[in-house]
Amino acid sequence: MKQFSVNMSDPYQVLLYYLYTPIENPDKFAKWQTDFCNEHDLKGRIIIAEEGINGTVSGTKDSTEAYIEETLGLLETSKMEFKIDSNNGHAFKKLSVKVRPEIVSLHLSKEQGIKPEEITGERLSPEQFLAEMENEDVLLLDGRNKYESDLGRFKGAICPPIDNFRDFPEWIRENFSDAKDKRILSYCTGGIRCEKLSGFLIKEGFNSVAQLDGGIINYGKDSLAKGKNFDGQCYVFDQRIGVEVNSTNPKVITACRRCEISTQRYKNCAYKPCNLQIFICEKCESEKGRFCDENCQLSACSAK
Repeated sequence: MKQFSVNMSDPYQVLLYYLYTPIENPDKFAKWQTDFCNEHDLKGRIIIAEEGINGTVSGTKDSTEAYIEETLGLLETSKMEFKIDSNNGHAFKKLSVKVRPEIVSLHLSKEQGIKPEEITGERLSPEQFLAEMENEDVLLLDGRNKYESDLGRFKGAICPPIDNFRDFPEWIRENFSDAKDKRILSYCTGGIRCEKLSGFLIKEGFNSVAQLDGGIINYGKDSLAKGKNFDGQCYVFDQRIGVEVNSTNPKVITACRRCEISTQRYKNCAYKPCNLQIFICEKCESEKGRFCDENCQLSACSAK
């Protein structure tokens, strides 16, 4: 592998990507990913499994473009879509490359497991999703965790109060089974979770299930949809926390936990045993600290 020189003045990019494709030797593939990223000063999170790859990395424009070319070559495919955002530097503090049984998991048994290449929902382009979303008879299902949908979501979406993707099967069986005859439009950040979630819904007997192809990120970049009807920001798993989606009819839906003014500042409570993500404005953080409430503030002070 050739050496690569990084110029810190170069523009940076953040890549978001995934592909369900057989990887015969995940450990070998993960080692190649680790070595390449380290040599090209790429940071981020990459998950490798026999079923494919799921990743997001940041680096200079040259290094990210080299990564795209080499990764597609190693996978022997041109099918993997890379969603690209410009950034003012790295969006991650370090690199993490892990081998896991699945690239995203509903924690189902091997017999019940969802293989998107065999069963998944109808793929809708951003324009198709927008058109169907405006139909009163459809149900929008947010395929993300509650702390993600709290920051931003499509108007009228059903946002399950779950903390992990693996909680979806139980929630659907207990709370959503009466919607099996409805038209379901599922969506998530970049599309990877809905590939399995929509397949699970079909297996559970839902008659008409679709998914937003490319997820919220792709929807926001589409020149026709322009993020319409997405309120707030899209939660991302890097130092940016949230990214803008809607350039048509944007709306802030979050407020400071302490003073209730409108804000999209999403921070972790400074009391480590709590660490809850909270919305807090700069003024309240400056005056009262970055705490959920007075209890966390007092606990942090007494722990010093």
